[in-house]
Amino acid sequence: MKGAGTIQDMPRVERPREKMMRYGPEKLAEEELLAIILRTGARGKNVLDLAGELLKKFGRGDIAKAGFGELSSTPGLGPARACEILAVFELGRRYLNGKKGGIYLKPRDIWEELRDIREQKKEHFIVFYLDTRNQEIKRDIVSVGTLNYNLVHPREVFEPAVKNLAASVIVAHNHPSGCLEPSDEDLSLTKRLVQAGKLLGIEVLDHVIVTREGFMSFKQKNLM
Repeated sequence: MKGAGTIQDMPRVERPREKMMRYGPEKLAEEELLAIILRTGARGKNVLDLAGELLKKFGRGDIAKAGFGELSSTPGLGPARACEILAVFELGRRYLNGKKGGIYLKPRDIWEELRDIREQKKEHFIVFYLDTRNQEIKRDIVSVGTLNYNLVHPREVFEPAVKNLAASVIVAHNHPSGCLEPSDEDLSLTKRLVQAGKLLGIEVLDHVIVTREGFMSFKQKNLM
């Protein structure tokens, strides 16, 4: 039961840590698991209230995709707690790296997945390696550039694709400026990647530019 009081006001058997020790983590609700990570509440709310508000704000499942800026600016969190949350989810992603992730069929799917780079001050070039069902095998940050420039070689994109037996790839990068228009370099790189993919039998399904506010698909704009 949640309320304005502290966790200490709850019966011991209902406190998240005690429940986990007694019944195991699989028996806890999402807000209870998040409350264990947060450890303490904020002004006027206990840790379960805070955890519930965070899940409501970001959406269940989406908090794992939130970036540092979004988390640290949330009332009741701050930089230290934001880092702890990011560390927990990143550790989980790394341990589960051998398992296949989501299915990507639309540019919006990519935009949703890349919350962590939308607000970055430098360009990040990401590659999603997919199987024959467009299901994620893995993803990599291939390159980190400057404010408005990123140097990527097709070899950096396709070596992991061959190693991981990818059937296709989707590439994406952020524009820190917020502009969704592709640069001449973006257009040239996309053309080279498509050509290299054809030689290797690995299709480049799309190139997606992402910003905080939106996205642009080269495929939808007939630019590839």
